[in-house]
Amino acid sequence: MAVGGALLGAASLGLPAQAKVSVDTSARLFRLDGGNSSYAFGVTKEGLLKALYWGPRLADSDRLEARSPHELSSVDPSSSIDTQEYPGWGGGLYTEPALKVAYPDGVRDVVLHYVSARAEGGAILVEMADIARPIHVTLRYTIDEATGIVGRSAVIRNEGKAPVRIDQASSAAWSLPVGDDYRLHYLTGRWASEWTLQERPVSAGSTVIESRRGSTSHQANPWFAIDRAGLSTEESGPVWFGALAWSGSWRISVDRDPIGDVRVVGGFNPFDFAYRLKPGATLETPVFYAGYSDHGMGGASRLLHRFEIAKILPEGPTPKLRPVLYNSWEATEFAVDEKGQMALAEKAAKIGVERFVMDDGWFGARNSDHAGLGDWTVNRTKFPNGLKPLIDKVHSLGMEFGLWVEPEMVNPDSDLYRKHPDWVISMPGRPRTEQRNQLVLNLARQDVRDYVLKAVDDLVSQNDIAFLKWDHNRNWSEPGWPGVDPQDQQQLYVAYVRNLYGIFAELRKRHPKLEIESCSGGGGRVDLGIMGLTDEVWPSDNTDPYDRLTIQDGFTHAYTPAVMMAWVTDSPNWVNNRSTSLKYRFLSSMQGGLGIGANLNKWADGDFAEAAKLVAAYKQVRQTVQQGDLYRLISPQNGSERSATFSVSRDKRQAVLFAFLHSSTKIDVLPRIHVAGLDPERRYRVRAIDAAASADDPVQSGAYWMNAGIDVPMKGDFQAEGRVFEAVD
Repeated sequence: MAVGGALLGAASLGLPAQAKVSVDTSARLFRLDGGNSSYAFGVTKEGLLKALYWGPRLADSDRLEARSPHELSSVDPSSSIDTQEYPGWGGGLYTEPALKVAYPDGVRDVVLHYVSARAEGGAILVEMADIARPIHVTLRYTIDEATGIVGRSAVIRNEGKAPVRIDQASSAAWSLPVGDDYRLHYLTGRWASEWTLQERPVSAGSTVIESRRGSTSHQANPWFAIDRAGLSTEESGPVWFGALAWSGSWRISVDRDPIGDVRVVGGFNPFDFAYRLKPGATLETPVFYAGYSDHGMGGASRLLHRFEIAKILPEGPTPKLRPVLYNSWEATEFAVDEKGQMALAEKAAKIGVERFVMDDGWFGARNSDHAGLGDWTVNRTKFPNGLKPLIDKVHSLGMEFGLWVEPEMVNPDSDLYRKHPDWVISMPGRPRTEQRNQLVLNLARQDVRDYVLKAVDDLVSQNDIAFLKWDHNRNWSEPGWPGVDPQDQQQLYVAYVRNLYGIFAELRKRHPKLEIESCSGGGGRVDLGIMGLTDEVWPSDNTDPYDRLTIQDGFTHAYTPAVMMAWVTDSPNWVNNRSTSLKYRFLSSMQGGLGIGANLNKWADGDFAEAAKLVAAYKQVRQTVQQGDLYRLISPQNGSERSATFSVSRDKRQAVLFAFLHSSTKIDVLPRIHVAGLDPERRYRVRAIDAAASADDPVQSGAYWMNAGIDVPMKGDFQAEGRVFEAVD
């Protein structure tokens, strides 16, 4: 019996008009088609669930076969070299498992066989069970009709009468065909140096990308891309890519087995992981999304961006554009007060800011980072009449009001900690390691979860707050959960994040107009999980406009500019003591959601005039920048003297070029920049981004600008230019 489903789709993207989800239970073959790609798997006669195909879209008439596994040798049995969709650790498996369990009697072997499958709500649900023990797994598959991005997750159930310990639970195992020319791309970093692109051959052995920190982390990000050396470039060739929707500890392993098959396995990090599954209980993994592009890394990024905007962001498929914001941190740090913030708000309004955000220092005994976290009440010394006078002032200037918070943290010097020292993540009799003078509240506890939700809900309910910058400035240490059975304490890794997600979801339900930014000491918590509950993210505390070129380049490989906040701050910049012009700083930041974080009290009249002009220019192109198609024309990586990005609106009527020069030498003439993504038949007028349209502006076809290119003259150090392309009817 064959069951098929169809989802409407993607004609506007130049892709096939519908997606198909096919379940053939008689042949035990399953297939998902969407965008320009297909994903297929099936069941062997032995009952193993096997990957069959992942790549360019197949014809509807194409037939696949789940052939029985073969044994290479006595030391390479079929269980290890066959491409299982969700392998359990057992039965001679030597490659990376998706599931590892331990029973009370000491048995640690699990072999999953196919039981049944069905199509439900546009998804394929596959039931698996161990060959003898009462462990059952439901695998869920979805596909996005426009991009072909597949979502995979698993629900593990204990249908026995005794607890079972889950030692490893991944979301999915992805398989690529045998090959010796694969290259792995991934993102690493540290504080103020996030989003560093890495590349290495996929050779025999394993590459592990992970976070053990309790959160997504600065050190690595749960995204990967695999292309083929000699075939794949920025804009051509095959790329398989994926991203994990999880904001806790995670791991992605990339392995090439003895015969050359490549597998990518990702989900909960098994390090320090032990989840006791009681009889009748379930454990659901995060969703691991992955897709295929035959248009290189650029094509892979654009598919991810479109998918994130349409299917991940809370207000997709048409999320609100990011307003131009001002943040007070660099102007005042902790020394906030009513008078000073009002003065900054007046200055911000002069340049066209739409959202004024007061940063740290407004609550409790918060005069430095040593005290006050956890006490979310307004400091009446700084704000004698509460926040209302400041909020009213901000509104009178035509701006929304936003506030910085860090609700998951507590200072030992706080009323909350003095009252509830047991509320922090810790281990009995061990040090409580402080970082930034703070500890992490144990959000896995229901009472802590309820306190955090109430504190933030009260704050928003009692004040007209449109936006929260939600920070998370340290990682976990001593990850214990006192008061819980020792066998259950490591459930902390899952329960904490689930409760965090629940708080965000409840806040959004109670306050539908509230917007939230995910910030974690910069880019320490950016992933598809947190993006599904927030409106924007803070990629890095590093606001140096030159450093930001590589940071933003790495970021956009995985995540859309629609959520990427970028600030114009002071020069010289605090990170490198580098001096740059205001125009350079603005053009660097205008490639995402534009913010201003400079100390406006130090600006001259000319700075305000130039900034107002550039803010106005940004508002004319921000929909294209934030939600259009991004082409990385010239990479800033590896010390490149030049870089350029090009954003094209979905209807191809507007495009924006940002070009940067590190330094010029010897009167060198810069090569013309060849743009991409325009309609070759349309004619486009081109003007400087900060200039009005003129009869002297050149007008040429899209084909001309893409093939003949455009001159963007620049001389000197840290130069930047912007050009706007507008269709001429």
